[in-house]
Amino acid sequence: MRNVTHEVEYGLAERAVLVSLVTPENKRSGMNPEHSLDELVNLAETAGVEVLATLTQNKESKDTRWFIGKGKVEELRAIAEEMGATTAIFDQELSGAQVRNLEESLDLKIIDRTQLILDIFAQRAKTREGIIQVELAQLSYLLPRLSGHGKNLSRLGGGIGTRGPGESKLETDRRHIRDRISDLKGVLEEVVRHRKLHRERRKKAGAVQVALVGYTNAGKSTLLREMTDADVYVENQLFATLDPTSRLLELPSGKEIILTDTVGFIQNLPHDLVAAFRATLEEVCEADLVLHVVDSSSPTRADQMRVVDEVLGQLGASGKPTLTIYNKKDMCPPQERMLLPDGGESMVISAYELLDLDRLRQSIQDHLTGDTRTFGVPADRGDLVALIYRTGEVRSQEVDGEQLLLTVELNRADYEKHLKTLEPYMMVTE
Repeated sequence: MRNVTHEVEYGLAERAVLVSLVTPENKRSGMNPEHSLDELVNLAETAGVEVLATLTQNKESKDTRWFIGKGKVEELRAIAEEMGATTAIFDQELSGAQVRNLEESLDLKIIDRTQLILDIFAQRAKTREGIIQVELAQLSYLLPRLSGHGKNLSRLGGGIGTRGPGESKLETDRRHIRDRISDLKGVLEEVVRHRKLHRERRKKAGAVQVALVGYTNAGKSTLLREMTDADVYVENQLFATLDPTSRLLELPSGKEIILTDTVGFIQNLPHDLVAAFRATLEEVCEADLVLHVVDSSSPTRADQMRVVDEVLGQLGASGKPTLTIYNKKDMCPPQERMLLPDGGESMVISAYELLDLDRLRQSIQDHLTGDTRTFGVPADRGDLVALIYRTGEVRSQEVDGEQLLLTVELNRADYEKHLKTLEPYMMVTE
């Protein structure tokens, strides 16, 4: 699948200066500009770009024409010429007009943070679904900026006799992109339909699903591999895996659940990307338990946790039962590790320590399993009996006159879903 954002793929030949604009507004948003720029360096290197230098501009607000102001653009030009840069990568999102102005003034390829992330996702996508989702996000990003990205897209012609049969090239590009977006959305709607059918089948079969979520490079894929012996790609880099992976995990009781790894989150994750991957990320909304994996060794872990919570909120999954996993304790300074919460709704682990993995399996089981309760239901209510069997592990079943007595070890999440239906039949024990 062709990367529509830029015809030229990133490679070692790309030599870039990274630029960040710091304003009171983005400081108030809770983002740390220095950490964000450090992350941009990692993103650029992940994309195969050689980072030559970084440049920061402090302003009260962004310049609508030049983003960082005309004077800073001249400084950027001098640095780029001196170091032989081919590209300038901005840590914030640019408008099409700003890209065009910067390209003309600097004679460099201009990339913003969103475009860089989309390019990395395009490199990482392997499955047909992942490739389609990335292309949809790229096209949705490109459409409103079409006049600013690439001089070949912004030439409208020179007047009479140059415009063609009533449409400029730019309008033709827009129409083709809108048609392609419509086609891709149709394909993804079919994906959503299939995923919904699969989820319904799993629920009917009594399958329990646990979803791994977290900031990119927090160790989710490592955790999946170590807990399930899954043959999954693990690498110490941003967005090492993109497509979701599900494996069976056996709990201490012997019961098997489905453990699903999802795409990592990142600060300022493009809205178009979240929208395109909604079908995949909806697995989180349907999970019985969410494991929020945190890189405990990261100095920005609090900010990273906030970002994950925000994205979960966008997906409508913020209220899910959640167990926070502080991973990489072996890389966390001892004095900081002592301050991490370990117990209840949080755990401090290393994905490479077997005892920690055993503790985690037990904690997952404890969070999924509720109390043991007895229900008395009419013997002719097969629908209620089937529902109870889906809501937990039935330990015993007895006939008492015209009703069945079912003693059940409840699944907390499932029981809460069906509370109104089942509560009237719960037997009160002395």
